[in-house]
Amino acid sequence: MKSRKLTWQARSAPGAVIVLCAFCTAGARAENSFGIQIGPGVAAHDVKKLDLGLVWDPGLQWWHIGGYHFTVVGEGHVAYWKLDAADAVYSHIWEFGVTPVFRFIKDTGWFKPFIEAGVGIRFLSHLRQTPDRATSTSFQFANMVGVGAQFGEHGNYQVGFRFQHLSNADIKQPNPGMNFSQIYFQYNF
Repeated sequence: MKSRKLTWQARSAPGAVIVLCAFCTAGARAENSFGIQIGPGVAAHDVKKLDLGLVWDPGLQWWHIGGYHFTVVGEGHVAYWKLDAADAVYSHIWEFGVTPVFRFIKDTGWFKPFIEAGVGIRFLSHLRQTPDRATSTSFQFANMVGVGAQFGEHGNYQVGFRFQHLSNADIKQPNPGMNFSQIYFQYNF
């Protein structure tokens, strides 16, 4: 038993070192490594949302195609839902989660347009929205697609539009899902 454990550790150590070095190198070459994001959104059933996000850009780039490249950023979110329905059981719901976001963005220039997509996880503070509308789990998946642009001399500003779908992927019923249309503004440090 002991020899198996040592063998596994010996095999996994080089992989862990390579991953650690890749992240340290990527973080060191990033121009704008962190950003803060704010985004209002709306959904059906009289739901309004205000989302605050912290964004980490490790500076990874791959597949340079025609002056554009792919990249990935990590986002952490805290959002506040306001339900304006007259029969709202909980008129204030909190949403917490993380999402890796993949982008296809222009390489250089003062104005860099992009398209983006991501799948993350969310946790909701309350399951019931109205007497006849509830999610069965606090755990939700957050699928998102969007368009936007990063601009400014150092790429400090960003604006975008996203369509986001939250649901538990039928882990448990009911699973009504929620679709948000959201604009966002971001400042990169």
